[in-house]
Amino acid sequence: MKLDPFYLIVDSAAWIERLVPLGVRLVQLRIKDMDEGGLRAEIRKAKTFCARHDCQLIVNDHWRLAIEEGCDFVHLGQEDMQAADLPAIRKAGIKLGLSTHDHAELQTAMAARPDYVALGPVYPTILKKMKWAPQGLERVRAWKGAVAPTPLVAIGGLNPERLDGIFEAGADSAAVVTDITLSPDPEARTREWIEKTDPWR
Repeated sequence: MKLDPFYLIVDSAAWIERLVPLGVRLVQLRIKDMDEGGLRAEIRKAKTFCARHDCQLIVNDHWRLAIEEGCDFVHLGQEDMQAADLPAIRKAGIKLGLSTHDHAELQTAMAARPDYVALGPVYPTILKKMKWAPQGLERVRAWKGAVAPTPLVAIGGLNPERLDGIFEAGADSAAVVTDITLSPDPEARTREWIEKTDPWR
């Protein structure tokens, strides 16, 4: 499986409607605190919009809703993976991405035969408090050696200036949240990411 090298992560269908038309081909809807009705509406809206724009939607965490809404890709953190019904996810024909931060988590993830593995944080990140130190490019290289041919997603503290190093170290896709959503001009920043990742397509 080949992932687009630009992996956008946002917390609402509104962000998807705003940025996907610029040429985004891979986006994760990552909503943490919302009631089920609201989540379902957001997933449904995002799915319809992504289908219209030929963009792969990945639903974070909410695998049951993803199954019910006919989505085809889910991303799970390690804790969510322990609680998820992986056979049900597979039976529904849903692809699976898994987060990893250390060797033990990598072993657990690979045993689940994921469609991609994410490693983070590669650089310091402001998105959330992490108990893990920044992984650095050497860890990206080591992870790629361990997971290949499974695609590797790098996440955490990424910006356009750091992308060449990430891809040269072996990452197949670079995930971004705050560099775009906190930018004074998210549209311009999105275009910059698309242009910068284009050689890796």
